[in-house]
Amino acid sequence: MSKVSYITEEGLKRLREELVQLESIERPKISKQIAEARDKGDLSENAEYDAAKEAQGLLEMKIAKLKETIAGSRLIDESKLDTSKVQIMNKVKIKNLKNDAVMTYTIVSESEADLKAGKISISTPIAKGLLGKKVGEKVDITVPSGIMPFEILEISL
Repeated sequence: MSKVSYITEEGLKRLREELVQLESIERPKISKQIAEARDKGDLSENAEYDAAKEAQGLLEMKIAKLKETIAGSRLIDESKLDTSKVQIMNKVKIKNLKNDAVMTYTIVSESEADLKAGKISISTPIAKGLLGKKVGEKVDITVPSGIMPFEILEISL
């Protein structure tokens, strides 16, 4: 049974494009490498053949994982999003009460997470700790380095 993950239309489109790229371009490229290595003779001592077969296995595993992710994806209806409390697809402005640093994150599905773009996965400790909270609430979140106190300053779309 595949895990259900919530995703935006843009995120699902990106996953499907990656799958097409892997299946229609990368897969034939590796098949060609295997055929060329096979044509060079003795397969028992052919490092090129072994490397190409290993690359093929890794590619097939990646394709299978991507298909599973797409199959388990559920589109988020962005028109039904609410900013009264923190939920997926909300942009949340929080203040670290230890050092007064203010950060803004958008909570997204695992496949759309990109820390450089300010998008954190819903499965991270910070996102889990913020879910369901409201503006003005203070929350202690357990992170790998200990417990961090945060205050929710703003929730937006």
